[in-house]
Amino acid sequence: MICIPICASDTDSARKKMALAAPLCDIVELRLDYLDSIDLSSLLAARHGPVVVTNRKTDERGRFTGTEEERVSSLTDAVRLGADFVDVELSTPPELMAAITGTMQKSSTGTRLIISSHNFMETPSLDRLHDLYARSRAAGGDIIKIVTHARVLSDNLTILALVDRVISDKGAIIAFCMGRKGKISRVMAPFFGSFLTFASLETGAESAPGQMTVHDMKKIFEVLT
Repeated sequence: MICIPICASDTDSARKKMALAAPLCDIVELRLDYLDSIDLSSLLAARHGPVVVTNRKTDERGRFTGTEEERVSSLTDAVRLGADFVDVELSTPPELMAAITGTMQKSSTGTRLIISSHNFMETPSLDRLHDLYARSRAAGGDIIKIVTHARVLSDNLTILALVDRVISDKGAIIAFCMGRKGKISRVMAPFFGSFLTFASLETGAESAPGQMTVHDMKKIFEVLT
């Protein structure tokens, strides 16, 4: 599946981008950390398909500048409002992670939890990545997202090997490499079983280094299939 990040500064712009993205992708990611003010109920009511809600921390290259309690509160609100998926970082304090998982257990909305980790410096070894996956699963993640930086082309093989290992064990994972040298893994990850990959709505709307546009990614998919 292809996921398009919705990075907008206000609710109206976010709603318009969600509508534009809907026919081009399988799911959208609503980046709350880009919004100056959040009207989450309105945005979820306007969805045209599945939505991932995240509020990315600054130490993982997000833009949210409030407290951790405020950040996590926005995600528990997303659960109560029926977001299809909520993405929270593994580095979130355990007591706040528990607030999210506890809200999910009490809720009947069926929200699934993505626990994510981003390494902007390197791609660790396959064993270290698998350990990171196991820790994320133990923290309560339904789907684990592990994104690393490709310093050399062979890093793509490492991250794809992680996807293959997890899928062979019947797990659920989103994994690929960032950066110019990581683009190939963004394309190939879904073929190995990654739950989704990310592509921008247009040039200049990228939410991470190495992200290509949805139009370019679809052209490549057409060639490969």
